[in-house]
Amino acid sequence: MNIYGIIILSTIIISFLLELLADILNLRNLGKQMPDEFKDIYDEDRYRKSQDYTITKTKFGFVTTIFELLVILTFWFYGGFNWLDELIRAEISSSIFRGLAYIGLLVFANSILSLPFGIYSTFVIEEKYGFNKTTPKTFVLDIFKSLGLSVIIGAPVLYLLLYILESGGTYMWLYGWAAVVLIGAIIQFIAPTWIMPLFNKFTALEDGELKQKIMDYAKSVNFPLKNVFVMDGSKRSSKSNAFFTGFGKNKRIALFDTLISKHTTNELVSILAHEIGHYKKKHILIGMLLGFIHTGMLFYLLSLFLNQKELYDAFYMNEMSVYTGLIFFGMLYSAIDLILSILFNILSRKNEFEADDYAVSTTSMKYDMINALKKLSKDNLSNLTPHPFYVFIHYSHPPVLVRIQNILNNYRGT
Repeated sequence: MNIYGIIILSTIIISFLLELLADILNLRNLGKQMPDEFKDIYDEDRYRKSQDYTITKTKFGFVTTIFELLVILTFWFYGGFNWLDELIRAEISSSIFRGLAYIGLLVFANSILSLPFGIYSTFVIEEKYGFNKTTPKTFVLDIFKSLGLSVIIGAPVLYLLLYILESGGTYMWLYGWAAVVLIGAIIQFIAPTWIMPLFNKFTALEDGELKQKIMDYAKSVNFPLKNVFVMDGSKRSSKSNAFFTGFGKNKRIALFDTLISKHTTNELVSILAHEIGHYKKKHILIGMLLGFIHTGMLFYLLSLFLNQKELYDAFYMNEMSVYTGLIFFGMLYSAIDLILSILFNILSRKNEFEADDYAVSTTSMKYDMINALKKLSKDNLSNLTPHPFYVFIHYSHPPVLVRIQNILNNYRGT
């Protein structure tokens, strides 16, 4: 095994060990008494259930990770990447169509192997804890819709990317960067109108007290808002959420129907104010710019490694090709990606604090925001006492208790 293989294998093992350590510490942190801040929302049975849910999800995640690790290492060290390449080379002469077939088959195989885990998670674990609302029909339709989008959107994008990488010459990384950023912007623009409605129904929030208060609030902070949408989240799960997506005239704020049914009007306005806070604090714009820079760095590094024979030798390949190089570079890049994901999570947690602060300062409804956070944690069976190392590795949002304490400390007189 050469240096590339050692780096990739080391990254895989180190990532696994970090995940394992984080999980062990997180499980050991369970069993503490319920934080006083939640005693008005949780009873002992609900709190114990939230801990059981964390334990169940953690154990299932460990089994899934072990399986995925064994599959990738077995396929790698038994020459699976080269075997598949030779199989496809014997049937397809065009390098780009070989690439489409090669990557497509790997993605399809991964989907098939992960399908039983998805079924178990949805219809056993989520069902056991009262979350699952997905019917077998919806589950199957989601799979076919995702497959259709992969064919209609994913395949042409991959074709273009392979073409650029093969024929772009010295500046292929620059062309690839520009293409991916442009395509990403287009998808972000059309997703609220054309893609997301394929999976969920979005209905304009009906006239009434809630809509009026939301519109009044949006006007008070000079946020142009034509409408708020209700998403039928209850179609798949009883969990609650709200989100902001899109930009320009296609930007959309959506509230899960499960969220509306469980919260007061003021709590819902606070939640929506938090989402608007992300927009007002330019978190969305900064995220897009960071993604833009990250993509450019990714393509530049790709251009440096794409023609390195040692990278292909690490995977026992007889032939070098752009499409296999793309996969192998992705595995090599995972070392950098692990560090970047932690840094992005740190930034995301900072943004969540700022959005909370914006919501409280502009609504003057501190306790409504706090109650909303408490109810969300209760309804979603959130872990109230995650270990700090687990938070550091995984959490894009601060733990709910920390968010509540931050609000109480910053707005004592509100």
